[in-house]
Amino acid sequence: MTEVVRRSDRTRSAILAAARERFAADGFERATIRAIAADANIDPSMVMRYYGNKERLFAAAAEFDLRLPDLGAVPRTRTGRVLVTHFLDRWEEDETLQLLLRTASTNQAAVERMQTIFASQLLPAVAALHPPSTEPADIARRAGLAAAQILGLALCRYVLRLPPVVTMDRETVLDWVAPTVQRYLTGTPGSSGRRG
Repeated sequence: MTEVVRRSDRTRSAILAAARERFAADGFERATIRAIAADANIDPSMVMRYYGNKERLFAAAAEFDLRLPDLGAVPRTRTGRVLVTHFLDRWEEDETLQLLLRTASTNQAAVERMQTIFASQLLPAVAALHPPSTEPADIARRAGLAAAQILGLALCRYVLRLPPVVTMDRETVLDWVAPTVQRYLTGTPGSSGRRG
């Protein structure tokens, strides 16, 4: 029985790896179960057996743990830089976020997956920076603006590959983007984010 479970786990892993690559390369609409199965060297019926349909396969392939740092344990004045650094690392080591970003522009399942990741992972991390009495709408606004800044950076740097953004070294990216994210996380509206 253990060998059957191991074989099943290997098959699932092969399907998910092939699906991530195919969705990233072709997008949700153009990727097919048949192509994903061929990439995984299995019969298409096996993909359907494990995942049922392309939407469920996409949801499984796009399952993603941001592994966010505990921002509450970071010096308050460094949270923006720590968060942007973390996301640069994540974008560069795992294409799943790029897959989600590419696909979200045309697919509702990807939009829902991104929204779930935002609500279950980023929102609580930002909430940890503020006292419990902080209005939930303020926390959501801060997290949303930080996400917009970071996702915009990712879109331009890793998906659209805009030359001015791609050619910047990491320290330059951090010097430009981290202060803005810092202001979203801990600043006040209308402030420049600069300390006096």
